[in-house]
Amino acid sequence: MCLAIPAQVVEIGEADLARVDLAGVRKEISLALVEDVAVGDYVIVHVGYALQKLDPEEAERTLALFAELGRLDELRQELAEGTP
Repeated sequence: MCLAIPAQVVEIGEADLARVDLAGVRKEISLALVEDVAVGDYVIVHVGYALQKLDPEEAERTLALFAELGRLDELRQELAEGTP
């Protein structure tokens, strides 16, 4: 399965490279496919490339859903193990 996730740009470097924050993890990505990206913007990242800019509110909603899904996985595991 392929997954693209929202990330916030925290630093822009040379040669279309940027450092983004992915839920607390910093990663270097390419901005070669997206124009007019600034520090603080959210982008959709897939395999090391920003695919498009994303509205900050939509990014926050998407990240909240991912977090909720992660919690759902934890609850499923607890139920499978018989612990509430």
